[in-house]
Amino acid sequence: MALRYVQKLKGIHTPFLCRGYPFLVTKEKSKDVAFTKSSLQKKYKDLEFPRTKYGGRSVVTMLPGGGIGPELMTYVREIFSHCGAPIDFEVIDIDPSTEGNEDLENAIVSIKRNGTAIKGNIETTSQNLSEISRNVAIRNELDLYVNVLHCKSLPGIPARHQNVDIVLIRQNTYGEYAMMEHEAVRGHVESLKIMTEENAERVARYAFEYARQHGRKKVTTIHKANIMKLSDGLFLEMAKKVHKDYPELKHENMIIDNTCMQLVSNPHQFDVMNLPNLYGTIVANVICGLIGGAGLLSGRNYGDYYAIFEPGTRNTGTAIAGKNIANPLPMINAGIDLLNHLGYKDHARIIHEASYKTVVENGIRTPDVGGSNTSTDVINSIMDYLPNANVVWPHEDDFMQEREVRI
Repeated sequence: MALRYVQKLKGIHTPFLCRGYPFLVTKEKSKDVAFTKSSLQKKYKDLEFPRTKYGGRSVVTMLPGGGIGPELMTYVREIFSHCGAPIDFEVIDIDPSTEGNEDLENAIVSIKRNGTAIKGNIETTSQNLSEISRNVAIRNELDLYVNVLHCKSLPGIPARHQNVDIVLIRQNTYGEYAMMEHEAVRGHVESLKIMTEENAERVARYAFEYARQHGRKKVTTIHKANIMKLSDGLFLEMAKKVHKDYPELKHENMIIDNTCMQLVSNPHQFDVMNLPNLYGTIVANVICGLIGGAGLLSGRNYGDYYAIFEPGTRNTGTAIAGKNIANPLPMINAGIDLLNHLGYKDHARIIHEASYKTVVENGIRTPDVGGSNTSTDVINSIMDYLPNANVVWPHEDDFMQEREVRI
């Protein structure tokens, strides 16, 4: 948007090669609102939309994605069915080899109708510049402005550090993932990093509110404001501004390169971390490596109206697809997050307890976390525990209660 504005003022010719925001995702979105809330979002800002529910059952969009995604989704459906979770899935496959965005549009419409989704990582294999990242497009179109990743060590898992307990609050839209890059002249490529007061403030407020509601003591804002004085400077400035509303919490800030070093040497100094988009994905992968690998954690994506749950590090796992060695825990944990979000706390609890007994107490693990078992070994062990678990059905008033931070 900034590029188009400058072009209008200075009469600069449009670059012959460019990649920008996916305007074709939905027909109502125009160029003038590419980085602002749509008129529909503004109109219904203070309203809560009812979730799709038929006969007391919740309908959830399922996007298997590529690589190991489809097989992990099969495990989730088996476990949900085994414990009687009242969830029906609307499965939508997005073909990464297609040149158009029709599958993506169908997925977005489904999520808007159902309110929640569980997804694997969706590949974008096309080299066509008009083809955009499906994962980024979904987050942008649904305004899923924050990603929450709870990085907590599991006992017995081989790791470089034990007893780590850090919560990452990551900016999920804008930043370096604005998808606005262009080649002004041949061999000279420029990429825009977008930062706004509104988005930086609401991510920071989510981080501080999360810390307050979950009994945390400190929020650390990660930045590179010494170099990117305007963009990261604004992100840091808004965090300091929001901190004034949370005087009981300690606020620190740290440069991203120092952050990576501090994480490797002493991760226990961190509590809640407030991060811009790109730094968030880097730090998430660093921490996952420190506590045992990518096959443990789930990630939660929240906006004002929609929520999507997925594996924490967003890896496709194409190389191990179909080999029965993929770790099912990240997707199972995403399913647990989904159940908690929808109010099915007891179903979430028994699946969590069964997973913990399987992986921690019985040591049934896939090779990526130091084990020698197959994916189906893990799933069969989890399901063996479920028939003996007691599920208390939630009261109707509990169905619509939010499980994430409300700000």
